[in-house]
Amino acid sequence: MDVLFDTINVRDLLSAGDLSDPTSPLSAPDLRLLIQRLDSHSRGIKSQVQSYLLSHHSDFSSLFSLCSDVVSRTDDVASELGGVLQLISDRPIDVQIGEAVSEIEVKTREAKLKKELLELVRIISRLSERFEGAREALRSGRLRFAAEEIRNLKLAVRVCDTEEKVAGREPVVYGMLKAQWHECFEEIQELFSRFVDNAVLFEQQSSRIRVKYQVSVNGIAGVDFQEVLESMEVVGLLEYGLARVADLMIKYVITPVINSGSAIAFVEESKQESGNLTEAFLRMVQSPDQKIGTVDSEMIFSKIIEVAKFICERICFKNDSWIRSFGRLTWPRISELIIINILSKVVPEDASELADFQHIIELATGLETALKDLRFISSSDKKDERLSNFTENIEVHFASRKKREILGKTRKLLLSCDFSIPQEYTRKPHSPKGAEITEDPSDHAVDLLFLSEKCLVSEAASGLMNMVHDTLKDVCSSSTRVALELYHAARDAILLYEAIIPVRQERQLDSINQVAVLVHNDFLYLAQEILGLAFQYRPDFPNCIKEHAVFVDLAPRLHLKAEEMLQRQIQLVIFNLKEALDSADGFQNTHQMQQFESAKLSIDQVVFILEKVHIIWEPLLLPSIYHKSMCLILESVFSRVTRDILLLDDMAAEETLQLQRLIYLMLESLSDLFHSLNTIDQEGKSQDSSLRSLDDIMPSLHKLRKLAELLDMPLRSITAAWESSELVTCGFTLPEIRDFIKAIFTDSPLRKECLWRIENASV
Repeated sequence: MDVLFDTINVRDLLSAGDLSDPTSPLSAPDLRLLIQRLDSHSRGIKSQVQSYLLSHHSDFSSLFSLCSDVVSRTDDVASELGGVLQLISDRPIDVQIGEAVSEIEVKTREAKLKKELLELVRIISRLSERFEGAREALRSGRLRFAAEEIRNLKLAVRVCDTEEKVAGREPVVYGMLKAQWHECFEEIQELFSRFVDNAVLFEQQSSRIRVKYQVSVNGIAGVDFQEVLESMEVVGLLEYGLARVADLMIKYVITPVINSGSAIAFVEESKQESGNLTEAFLRMVQSPDQKIGTVDSEMIFSKIIEVAKFICERICFKNDSWIRSFGRLTWPRISELIIINILSKVVPEDASELADFQHIIELATGLETALKDLRFISSSDKKDERLSNFTENIEVHFASRKKREILGKTRKLLLSCDFSIPQEYTRKPHSPKGAEITEDPSDHAVDLLFLSEKCLVSEAASGLMNMVHDTLKDVCSSSTRVALELYHAARDAILLYEAIIPVRQERQLDSINQVAVLVHNDFLYLAQEILGLAFQYRPDFPNCIKEHAVFVDLAPRLHLKAEEMLQRQIQLVIFNLKEALDSADGFQNTHQMQQFESAKLSIDQVVFILEKVHIIWEPLLLPSIYHKSMCLILESVFSRVTRDILLLDDMAAEETLQLQRLIYLMLESLSDLFHSLNTIDQEGKSQDSSLRSLDDIMPSLHKLRKLAELLDMPLRSITAAWESSELVTCGFTLPEIRDFIKAIFTDSPLRKECLWRIENASV
């Protein structure tokens, strides 16, 4: 059969000569020859295959039989498998098995749950028995056993001291157990409280403390007081039980000792039966050597130590833990009573007395040392050294007290001052500089350090500076800490004036009155005094204070406050004058009687306001400040009147005369005011040969005087005055003169000529 699988090479069927050129195409004869040879070769192959099949006929028969058997067995297996599947589909055993397994699991869980519930019932039953046993132990007087059971049951039912109840999340049985524990706890707490109340008695009639060591409560007789305390400690009720004893000890023993000074003495007594101590007493008696109200710190401290010893020995049985508990309940209040009633009252009033307070410091330290030895207070906790902390910082306490006192006095002074000055203390009008104050009141007339003038101030300012000077004198003789506090007190006292007075006198500052001027003077005086404080006291300050003590920073702000008060008054006066001049309606139509009267009334109001200001200001303000401020106000008035008249666009002849009359009337009414200003100016310039007149100081006054002359001056004279620069010197401008001429004189060749000359004049 190998011939079937061999590869046939077509060229092998051709002759060798035909293959000389492999690329040449075959001819028709060659192709016919090739077909014949292939046909012959094919018949040969067929004969070989037939021969092979005939020779292996038996083998092929066996193979086909075997295949037939395999197919038959496969059909049998398929039919059997179909039967099994049919059987399974008719009866689902897997479902039955699943149901059985589920039922087994349910039964197992139920059995386990019942077992756990049974165990829980046993536990609850045992806990209930233990609760009942604890109650029974209480009734029979076995307090220690009951206390230990309550403590153990607390852990068993998991009761927390700070637990929070969460509704709906806690099992009912669990809540019932907790409730039962709380009932037992409250019962034992009440019982222990009664035991303590019966063991430690405060007999007020006999003035003594009675401690019984065998107590009986609710039919429970002969219980040892020490066992009660031990049981209370086991269950965590020791401080609760001792709290009432501590309160009564403070109320009936410690407080009387501290409040009555050293007039109380103590007598300790005891009672024994069969050699055993059954009762102890601490009796309070009147001390024969002391009087009630006499404060002897050393004696009081010794009495407190005596009481503490009685507590340690007779109530706490020298148990360190119990003593500390009692100390925690009482020492904060005892120390507070000592500080308030003894130490704070002997704080020195003066810096020189600080050295004498050293003895008090030693006594306080000795008291705490004795209490530490008794374990009444902690030897390691600095918070328990309350007396030492207070006394060791007594300088600070003294300084704080002194500072509060200074600021309190300052506030009282500022709030009580009414800013009034007696009439006899005011300045005489036009008086010589050397006698400008009628009297020399120490509370009102003060010298300004850097202005060489006297100034009238309020009692608040003078009293404030007196306190500041006294405080700074104490700074010079005090220790560092005290000096620093007093320095701050002096600064704060000055700042109090700035904070209180402008607010308290707000309504007065909004009107023209004496108070506003005094507040200005006060600020000016304080600013001047502050500038001198450093020069006066800094050399004597403690060295460490010299670097920090600064007052000069306050002077500018106070000086600005003084200027603010003055400008506020000036603007208020100018506003009132403006309103008065507004009623003149620009001085129009004054040739009409009604308009003239209206303008005259306006001028009268202006004069009245200026006279009022003159009367209030001149006696109080410094002459230089008064002169400058009044000139500023007058300048505003004169410039306004001049401007209003020059703005008139048409004036009749009679109208010019009426306007001139009004100007002269106003200037004549202000003659006294001008005289006072001239007097002040002459005093201020007495050393200067070139004195200035008011016209030089107030240009608008000179201009107004000249305007009054121009109102009845001929046109040629006005023109000549302009050409000579006289009007320019008075402050007139070209437009003002041109408009003035047009308003007074009718149009004419002369007016045109004069206007041309004025406009072309070289001035």
